Amino acid sequence: MKKRTAFLLALTAALSLTACGSKQEAAATKAETSKEAQTTVAEAPAAAGEEKKESGADGDLSALIEAAKAEGELTVYGSCEEEHLAAVCQKFEKTYGIKTKFQRLSTSEVYTKVSEEAGKPSADVWFGGTTDPYNEAVAAGLLTPYDAVNAKNLIGDQYKDPTNCWYGIYKGILGFMVNTEELKRLGLEAPKTWDDLTKEEYKGLIMLSNPNTAGTAKLVINTMIQMKGHDAAMEYFKNLDKNIAQYTKSGSGPSKMVGPGECVIGIGFLHDGIYQILQGYDNIQLIVPEDGTSFEVGATAIFNGAVHPNAAKLWIEYALSPECVDIAKQNGAYQFLVLKNATQPEEAERFGLDMNNTIDYDFADAKENSAKYVEDFFEALGSSADKADASRFLTQ
Repeated sequence: MKKRTAFLLALTAALSLTACGSKQEAAATKAETSKEAQTTVAEAPAAAGEEKKESGADGDLSALIEAAKAEGELTVYGSCEEEHLAAVCQKFEKTYGIKTKFQRLSTSEVYTKVSEEAGKPSADVWFGGTTDPYNEAVAAGLLTPYDAVNAKNLIGDQYKDPTNCWYGIYKGILGFMVNTEELKRLGLEAPKTWDDLTKEEYKGLIMLSNPNTAGTAKLVINTMIQMKGHDAAMEYFKNLDKNIAQYTKSGSGPSKMVGPGECVIGIGFLHDGIYQILQGYDNIQLIVPEDGTSFEVGATAIFNGAVHPNAAKLWIEYALSPECVDIAKQNGAYQFLVLKNATQPEEAERFGLDMNNTIDYDFADAKENSAKYVEDFFEALGSSADKADASRFLTQ
């Protein structure tokens, strides 16, 4: 699929959007094929006096900084794109002189791994990824509360766990990404609503992520249940499944397939589309569903039993500062930021995204029932998800 040099904004009746995005493909390949290897961010320690108070802190964090530096290390499990993850880890190590290692895993992979580690996690903190798996981790006692000083920078209490087990850092809007050239070739109109996706004309043209491996898919399931009711949502997924060509391992997987024409319609976060458009794929149109949509809150948290608890607390303070979150847009991540003192990515507004155009998402229900809803999803699909059709459900 050719790339154009000029960008076109495709307007739908409900919005004016275009885009697609995620990290560099090379980084994606590295993350998927070498996920067991932790990566050490090798940056020179900060010069004396380089570390500073986190922006907006009410109190002096110097005691915490010294305690964290005495521990000397931090290990991060990251569920954002690897380019973004590497950059924030580099900045933390450079600022505080604390050796920082990271491993990129999907949110579901992190949850599974930390569950298996049974209170002795091999990482200290979790960074990035939608909060539905974080809420499952809270319910399972896998995260530890921390009353962060810089939590006062949040634009609202809905962007943190009520027990302070996780804190939000960004907000991403859920929607569709379509390949306009392929739709034209097939003589099809772009879908405008969630129900449109079940039309027979889209059979084999849609990709969604795998709920067993991606928090994005869990959010889609929770969203449909909250919008339609449980039973109607399960019936919806049975019908949608008839049109799904593939369930990708990662939530950003569908967005990467749209521009090159490997899929025609991808369900996922619209900020992932922006990166693709800025790489030259002007054949992508972003669609916010006319019948409503929800959002992710990308979060960060400390694992219960973290080996480096003070470094982990300092990471939370750092993550809730512009010094950390403003790095995102410099590394291909264009989510809205949920800190009052952060600089919003102008790219998101330029491509027509509105951080407030969402349903009132019920985090409490998602926290309590996400695991059950995934089971219900696969039960509803029945034979579609059995071994005979397992090749559609990617785990690698």
